[in-house]
Amino acid sequence: MAVKVEELLTADINQPARYLGNELGATHKPWDAASVRWVLTYPEVYEVGASNLGHIILYNILNAVPRQLCDRAYLPAPDLAAKLRSTKTPLFAVESRRSLTEFDILGFSLSYELGATNILEMLDLAGIPLTWQERATNPQNGQRPLIFAGGQTATSNPEPYADFFDFIALGDGEELLPEIGLILAEGKTNNLSREALLLDLAQIPGVYVPQFYDMAADGSVHPNRPQVPERILRRVATPIPAYSIGLVPYVQTVHDRLTVEIRRGCTRGCRFCQPGMLTRPARDVEPQQVVEAIEQGMQATGHSEFSLLSLSCSDYLALPAVGMEIKNRLKDKNISLSLPSQRVDRFDDNIADILGGTRQGGLTFAPEAGTQRMRDIVNKGLTNEELLRGVKTAVDRGWDKIKLYFMIGLPGETDFDVLGIAETVRWLHRECRINGRRGLTFNLTISNFTPKPHTPFQWHSVSTAEFSRKQKLLKEEFRGMRGVKVNYTDVRISAMEDFVGRGDRRLAAVVRRAWELGAGMDAWWESLDQAYKAWTQAIDESGLTWKYRQVESGEWNLFEKEEKKEEGRRKKEEGREITEDFPNSPHLPLSPSPTLPLSPSPTLPLSLDQALPWDHLDTGIDKNWLKIDLQKALEAATVPDCSFEGCSRCGVCGTDFGHNVVVDALPIPEFAGEFVPNTERKQRFRVWFGKVGDMALVGHLDLIRLFDRVVRRADLPISFTGGFHPNPRISLANALPLGVTSTGEIADFELTESIDIESFREKLAAKLPENLPIYKVESIDLKAPSANQLLEAAEYVITVALGGSLTENGELDHENSAPVSVAPDANWEAWVKTIVETEAFWRVHTTKSGKTKDVNLRDRLHKLELVEQKPDSSTSARSGTSEGRAVLRFTGSCRSDGNLLKPEHIVFMLEQVSQQEIQLLQVERSQLILGYG
Repeated sequence: MAVKVEELLTADINQPARYLGNELGATHKPWDAASVRWVLTYPEVYEVGASNLGHIILYNILNAVPRQLCDRAYLPAPDLAAKLRSTKTPLFAVESRRSLTEFDILGFSLSYELGATNILEMLDLAGIPLTWQERATNPQNGQRPLIFAGGQTATSNPEPYADFFDFIALGDGEELLPEIGLILAEGKTNNLSREALLLDLAQIPGVYVPQFYDMAADGSVHPNRPQVPERILRRVATPIPAYSIGLVPYVQTVHDRLTVEIRRGCTRGCRFCQPGMLTRPARDVEPQQVVEAIEQGMQATGHSEFSLLSLSCSDYLALPAVGMEIKNRLKDKNISLSLPSQRVDRFDDNIADILGGTRQGGLTFAPEAGTQRMRDIVNKGLTNEELLRGVKTAVDRGWDKIKLYFMIGLPGETDFDVLGIAETVRWLHRECRINGRRGLTFNLTISNFTPKPHTPFQWHSVSTAEFSRKQKLLKEEFRGMRGVKVNYTDVRISAMEDFVGRGDRRLAAVVRRAWELGAGMDAWWESLDQAYKAWTQAIDESGLTWKYRQVESGEWNLFEKEEKKEEGRRKKEEGREITEDFPNSPHLPLSPSPTLPLSPSPTLPLSLDQALPWDHLDTGIDKNWLKIDLQKALEAATVPDCSFEGCSRCGVCGTDFGHNVVVDALPIPEFAGEFVPNTERKQRFRVWFGKVGDMALVGHLDLIRLFDRVVRRADLPISFTGGFHPNPRISLANALPLGVTSTGEIADFELTESIDIESFREKLAAKLPENLPIYKVESIDLKAPSANQLLEAAEYVITVALGGSLTENGELDHENSAPVSVAPDANWEAWVKTIVETEAFWRVHTTKSGKTKDVNLRDRLHKLELVEQKPDSSTSARSGTSEGRAVLRFTGSCRSDGNLLKPEHIVFMLEQVSQQEIQLLQVERSQLILGYG
């Protein structure tokens, strides 16, 4: 039988605060006032989904629409998923805690080829049929929510997943989703059937309804009725930074910062890059909008870090000016800026000036390939000189850790190019030595190239066997190289991504079967073995094994003839050190000269004209242009960036998709100086507060982060510690165990200036969650010891219950049992009295270092009393005692040196005197006791 969500969210599951739904920025709109009720369902764990910028933006936009309500749901971790299944409780939306079936529409983000198994898991947990066919024939059809997907993978090639969704939202959702909401509201008013409603939705540009299209024998997709368009248009929207200000989770997320988009789209034209093709044209955000969004967002959220987001941040020419303006405005706030992977050729002193702050992190560059020839083939637009200049600039500006991204398995790649990755890193090490500082460290991520739809390389065939061989080559080459850490993408992930990513509708059955066999969270290392086994079995059962074998061994290769020539040449020159091309001088590595030139006009295979499963999607990119660009790749010819040079004729710019919008570089404001932490201590306040209700499910470290953000939002003059990583002087007296409520917590706050005690209390209370009430504030002498140092004892109120005979349950710990004899008819009062009168309860304690020692728990017990007895007929009858439950109050040691008496220790003593299993049902800490003398 289903149970209340509150009964599932307990301290025995990992990070229960993920599911509370009452974070700062959460919107709770009246259920009955909404005409359309959405759930944005993110098919990943909360820490990933809640920090996803697209998720936040669409959530804010939908809740800004009158009479539209938007809630959220995330993939539950395995522990909660098991609870949901065992109790037959359907998956819920986190804010309303209503079942997903109660909503009108569920929108899934599909941004990864293997993410569909997580979507099926969520649908199954919600009790929703997995396919549109099952939902259409289900008796409860009219009551089922519409299921749709959006995101990069959904826009790129939705065909492998078409059976699972009622419709697909293609492209940007900022304008598209509100339009969908209006149609839904009208459809509900007119009581339209599910099919009629979907037909109305299909008239909206950007909405693809798979059931209105059929797949032909060649894999192409065509309408099966005249009312829907032949090709479905990808939607394009202008970024609105203000909608980026939103959720501030209690738990630490993957991107635990404020993120604001500065540029959408990329026109660099890297031939392997699907996002760069699917997000054209490039649209720069007005600098003033960015600055205002960051300034307002940092104040509203209390974050200590912000990030400026784009596929290529350094192509936002106003970046140095915008970054410096924000840095100057927030100079006194201990704020740092981070950027995602950026163009190394544009990294200069101006960008270095705005990065970091007091917490300078690492830098990430993506050369992608180890030789100039390969970078030209993929149209990276990066020379060896630019690579060296960018890395040298970073080193000169104080960075000693740099992350580099490379790929192997690219079209036209030879072993010479693969080994060129190692030679490039060795060369950079040699040319960028750090005199008088610790050595430069490179963290490398070497991924396996998988061709993506809508790119010039979409026709290329990869070979996972070659991936493995080339990884082995690199591992040998990097062996013994100092200052380098190399991570390789698992070949099995690449194989699965490629097989599914360019598939057609036949793969829906494979995806479903893989999920049934246990695939899920496939990108997580701990799930990889199980996922790979499930996928391979599903492929074998589908009859598509032949197609998968092509991924393993390679189907065909556009560059095969040239690669064979190159391999023959390399074998003839076997024995010559590759490092000959890297003299001990500032010359550049791996010039194209030792490599045979590619044929000036290779012939493209006829298969380029065959239909592709995604041809019916109008992304704006002309398929003929992709063929032409592939021809240029065969010639190792580069194409300039059309945002800054001439048009490349890709087909995007026009009425449907707009044109590139580029903001010119702006004058860079004068640098106002780095943040200097104010370490002055003018005043200290001691605050007594509670942690009640669902805040008991927020962990100690998360509570510390919460107080940091609260102080920032309250604009209190907090004092900082010194050092490289200054932290606010906020000190909690003692960590409260997860799931325990309290009315007696203590925290010390040190300020840089004196303020009125009531003013401090009001500002702090105004920004705290309601379940963190403030009971008392006192001004404390600055020289007085901290609350943590003064802490002596804690008082708890606990509820316990009988659970049966310990000897019957086989749970009696003879080694730790105390030599205590109690009459068979003893009750709570007698047990409490016995504990108080007993001199010793010995228990083995294991320290953090693994050492063990005997501890007398009775020495740590100051006071124990019975507050209340509660009848429990089921346990009373079984145990022969008069009362089944009891409420106890005890005071015990609670010192910072580890001398603690925990509620579990009281349970241990009760079990020794009663010879019964005792269950700890509820714990509340009523006060912390400080020793002032």
